[in-house]
Amino acid sequence: MRSIAIFGAVGALVAAVALPAYASTTPTTEAATTLQQIAVDDAQSLVVASEATAAPINRGNYSATTPEEIAQKKAAAAAAARAEAAAKAAASSRNTGGGYSTAGVALVAPGSGEVRNPVGGSYYVSRTLGGSHNGADMVGDSGTPIYAAAAGKIRISSDSYFGYGVGVVIDHVLGGQQVSTLYGHMIYGSRQVQVGQTVQAGQLIGFMGNTGQSRGEHLHFEVRIGGSLVEPIGWLNANGAPA
Repeated sequence: MRSIAIFGAVGALVAAVALPAYASTTPTTEAATTLQQIAVDDAQSLVVASEATAAPINRGNYSATTPEEIAQKKAAAAAAARAEAAAKAAASSRNTGGGYSTAGVALVAPGSGEVRNPVGGSYYVSRTLGGSHNGADMVGDSGTPIYAAAAGKIRISSDSYFGYGVGVVIDHVLGGQQVSTLYGHMIYGSRQVQVGQTVQAGQLIGFMGNTGQSRGEHLHFEVRIGGSLVEPIGWLNANGAPA
């Protein structure tokens, strides 16, 4: 009996200790509900990498958002606008100057003299030197070939040479003298020579036009000896190239 009583007392003691501990680990209905609700509210779905579908990203679908991208897009647009304006201006200039073709055109003027007439036998009007006009106007049709009056080196070849418009200047040494000849008002884009190039007497250098300060198609022809202007038609005649 004594042993039974001892075992009973021990069992009661164990029960008394175990039950509160168990009770503390079992959530009440209210606590359980709250935890379940939290679990629902915070629930997240997990996508396994192997099941994910990678959508291609097309950069063209996005607009520039950073300052650098905006600046780059503005610069590109401005460059495109400038290029378009330049192309239109060039086309307009060519239309204004008239058309020309090198097909069937002699690359060297006939003759063998040291000095040649730059436009052959075309009609000319010689102007008095001085004032705003320093040469002779040699009138002809638009696109008439223009030739170097003598052998020399190209000093100027420009589509915008002051009032001469499309112009060429050649430096020569003739009879021991420094001579330069100028050819103005050519057609836009018709120059056949570049700065620094050496040309022969009678070599094709361009085509007659109406560019710069000009009224009607003609060649403005100037001659300078030692830097001083001389009457160009008389100079041509004196050197065996009658105009």
